[in-house]
Amino acid sequence: MVDYGLIAMMILPILACIVLKVLFTPAGEGVQIAGALVYVEIPAPVMNLYISESQVNSWAVMISILGLCLYLTHGLTAKAVTRRQLIAEWLVEKSEKLVKDNMGGFFAEWGPFIAAIMGLSAFSSLICLVGLFSPTGDVNVTFGWAILVFFLIMFYKFRGGFWNYFKGLFKPIPVFAPMNLIGEIATPVSMAFRHYGNILSGAVISALIGSALTGLSKSLLGALPGILGDIPLLRVGLPAVLSIYFDVFSGVMQAFIFAMLTMLNVAGAVPWDAWNARRKKRNKPEIQNTAA
Repeated sequence: MVDYGLIAMMILPILACIVLKVLFTPAGEGVQIAGALVYVEIPAPVMNLYISESQVNSWAVMISILGLCLYLTHGLTAKAVTRRQLIAEWLVEKSEKLVKDNMGGFFAEWGPFIAAIMGLSAFSSLICLVGLFSPTGDVNVTFGWAILVFFLIMFYKFRGGFWNYFKGLFKPIPVFAPMNLIGEIATPVSMAFRHYGNILSGAVISALIGSALTGLSKSLLGALPGILGDIPLLRVGLPAVLSIYFDVFSGVMQAFIFAMLTMLNVAGAVPWDAWNARRKKRNKPEIQNTAA
């Protein structure tokens, strides 16, 4: 019964999002390329608060991932005897190895965080396969993730002291300070727009190709007798093949790239020499970030 409940926890949030989309999507004809639907608008003093499809779908994905994690880890034993426990252990081992290989031994405990980033990003992009709006196609979502990563980067950059970080902005010569400051801000901006742009462009291209094939099918095959002339036969097959790249491959690849950029930017932000110098003054042992 617990397993059935966890399976329902994975499926029901996505089904609820599909129902909401059907109820709120206005009727229309032809190709329609639009952003996320707005479900609720809440009046506020500065600006109205919008509950959009991006937010609802993001929460649905997170609940589904939570259900998947609980399902894979339900009934764990000392020795794996079930296939789902083997899958869970494989995911944990691969996540930890990926983090150690790219960030070093000091960040060994970052495995769950990086796995969460990849899982949330990948599933947020893949829900377009069931007709839902991908939260990663909304720059507000990817920008929120990038801002979180930016705070983590700055947290580790300040490990060497604020004054050490401030002096670094004026290296190699003081005239480079504005460029270095822009470079700090450019990191989250580039991460957000890279992820958002690739997912949105794939969705737009897929919609345009599907619309073009529908029009071409009506022009070439519209003279067929009966119902055959109304079926967009040329649209059968090709959009599905293109979806493998634009939706599946691109979505998974962008999730991996975002996670890799997170690891490299955070690990590369730590001023090890300055941090160890501060720890030495406080009679604390030095930290060595050795790779696995």
